[in-house]
Amino acid sequence: MTTIKLTVNGQARELQTEDPAMPLLYALRNQLGLHGLHFGCGLAQCGACTVHYDGEALRSCVMPVSAVAGARIVTLEGLGTPEKPHPLQQAFIDEQAAQCGYCINGMIMQAAAFLASNRHPTEAQVRQALAANLCKCGTHVRILRAVMRAAEQMA
Repeated sequence: MTTIKLTVNGQARELQTEDPAMPLLYALRNQLGLHGLHFGCGLAQCGACTVHYDGEALRSCVMPVSAVAGARIVTLEGLGTPEKPHPLQQAFIDEQAAQCGYCINGMIMQAAAFLASNRHPTEAQVRQALAANLCKCGTHVRILRAVMRAAEQMA
């Protein structure tokens, strides 16, 4: 059994695994009970599993848990609280940007990493930043409005 120490949502955590190649996604969901992130494609192509790894957006379905030892991981649950949601979370609520909700974790986490480095994005820049996140429900227009609303509030 291998122990991986890291920080998740601001708390020191230890993950136990017999397989150091196990995807971070499984450890976060199964060992820590964090269910904001989802398994989508397993190939880092859809974005449903996105987390922040030392501040950068990362597809957790392809990241071996052994590779994140000592890292700072933030999940959707770590962005805000129900009482005080992150501006992106609140904007997604206000714009009713979720339909089935499966892609929303990836959209919010990708957008949060993007907005951390670009405080005044254009609509085209937001579209480009989220281009690799897939949504089958077709709420792209509401997602775009939510990210632009959050960018305005965060600026």
